[in-house]
Amino acid sequence: MTTTLRPLAATLAALALAGCATRPPAPAAVPVKVKLLAFNDFHGNLQSPGRLGENLRSGKRPVGGADALAAWVAHLEAGHANHAVVGGGDFVGASPLVSALFLDEPTVEVLDRIGVDFSSVGNHEFDKGAAELLRLQHGGCRITGHERDPNSCLGLGSRAPGTFDGARFQWLASNVVDTASGRTLLPAVGIKTFEGVPVAFIGMTLRGTPGIVSPLGVAGLAFRDEAATVNALIPTLRAQGVAAVVVLVHQGGVQPAGAATDINGCNDALRHDGRDSDIGEIVRRLDAGVDLVISAHTHQAYNCSASAVEGGAHGLPDSTGRLVPVTSANAQGRVVTDIDLTLDPTSRRVLAVAATNRLVTRTDIDAAPAPAVRALVQRYAALAAPLANSEVGRIAAPMPASPDAAGQMLAGSAIADAQLRATQPAALGGAQIAFMNDGGVRSPGFVPPAGAPADAPFTLTYDGVFAVQPFGNSLVTLTLGAAQIKRALEQQLAGCGGTTTDHFLQPSNGLRYTWRGHGPACARIDRVTFTPTDVTRTPPVVTGPMQVLVSDGVVQDPARLYRVTVNNFLATGGNGYAALAEGVDRVGGAQDIDAFVQFMAAYKSPAPPFDPRAATQGEPRIVRVP
Repeated sequence: MTTTLRPLAATLAALALAGCATRPPAPAAVPVKVKLLAFNDFHGNLQSPGRLGENLRSGKRPVGGADALAAWVAHLEAGHANHAVVGGGDFVGASPLVSALFLDEPTVEVLDRIGVDFSSVGNHEFDKGAAELLRLQHGGCRITGHERDPNSCLGLGSRAPGTFDGARFQWLASNVVDTASGRTLLPAVGIKTFEGVPVAFIGMTLRGTPGIVSPLGVAGLAFRDEAATVNALIPTLRAQGVAAVVVLVHQGGVQPAGAATDINGCNDALRHDGRDSDIGEIVRRLDAGVDLVISAHTHQAYNCSASAVEGGAHGLPDSTGRLVPVTSANAQGRVVTDIDLTLDPTSRRVLAVAATNRLVTRTDIDAAPAPAVRALVQRYAALAAPLANSEVGRIAAPMPASPDAAGQMLAGSAIADAQLRATQPAALGGAQIAFMNDGGVRSPGFVPPAGAPADAPFTLTYDGVFAVQPFGNSLVTLTLGAAQIKRALEQQLAGCGGTTTDHFLQPSNGLRYTWRGHGPACARIDRVTFTPTDVTRTPPVVTGPMQVLVSDGVVQDPARLYRVTVNNFLATGGNGYAALAEGVDRVGGAQDIDAFVQFMAAYKSPAPPFDPRAATQGEPRIVRVP
């Protein structure tokens, strides 16, 4: 059923020759009905990520989990001979331990059982590099050094123990080009034919992917403009007899707060501050040949289609002003988009699109969790359980991943301290300062388990730590001058160095910076101070007088050097931090999660718990002024 463009052209030519004989007029063609099911940003959430409601009027219910997703897909496909399951990217990466510990192989095996046909690549598919993505696609064991990674090829969902089959579905990467060969890293288009009518699925990720993953992971690859890539493919598809086109793009939009609570809302084409959202800007430049856009990346649920809630928009405008249906299915397997596609068998064009976002509930009688998928997940979970449930330490108060008005998050502060502690000894890098990127601190942060008192000390497990730091980054200690530190802090603020949104570096104990809410680009960091602090001691101890790096926006001693620890994502310029990429005298370090586990070991019972509110923590470390 699935072909590349060239075999499809050959097939169509053969069909044309076979149809040359004279025959009586055929009766009016009956439209072809197709059921499309779409989801995005699954992130290896094989187990339920919690509860969600359809809107403000409905209560939240348990949702998600691979077993429930499989059951819902089977339930919605039932009675529809023509169907396809597609994704918007980020199926893997930033995954919970039950998948990530085994290199996301369990997720691929589960998605194969669910029956996925195609998915666009997302930015997280590149977290471990293009070669690892190709391994997940084609199969085979992960090799570390000269040996198989012990967590690879368990084969619980593959053909045999000691193997990994790879994805039976096809990842699509139409705008990701190998600069050496000029070819796309993965196929640009997937095609599935329904009763003789081919439907093309064009898959791609956001062109800004190199700025949000490790540069080493995308070395040698070019990420091209999304709309231009689609538009260049449309004439080729038309020439080969393909008139129905669905775009799977890993980019999206965000509804305003009130509308965002309705999974079938759209809210004025997702416009913000008088401009289109990211997905709106892409759609506005698309060729009229695109019939449906399935979007992703922002972890939002929205439904801009003719079947949206009453009063909602019926699509986003393309380059001709025609309204194109655009959908997104939240994230983590909590929502699936149920799409009815009607095709004209004569013209092969799309006649109608009707979409509805549906909660992947775990309690619906009509979609009981799929037992085979549940059993597979449970087997992997049992293997991960001893590590997942082990105690890391105790915490006296919640440390959420949500930032305050200045951009500081307590979870980020603790991670920065852990990374400084792991690299502060001279033999391990001699670090004085550490920074953690806020995007690497996943929600909800280090918070009590559900149902536990919010004001009581609680035990942090390895699984809880991994949920906050799932990327497996390694630490890098490097030397930066005071002027470079100031430039790095400027590069976190919108408008400086191509940064479009504020994203804050979380500093370690002893470093404090003040930034202005308004001002010229690259000139908003007002004050930076550093007080040498020994974080290898419990509690941390100040070891020297405060130093002023920046005062009134002016670097006081540009030549003064500091040893700074960041993760490898930041060290290579990730997130637009070009100044950090300039660091010299680099020393590699432990993995980020190992550093945090080591940091928290001092707070295991019966020792007192770690208290982020203690005066010795040096909070606040980030201050905003008008």
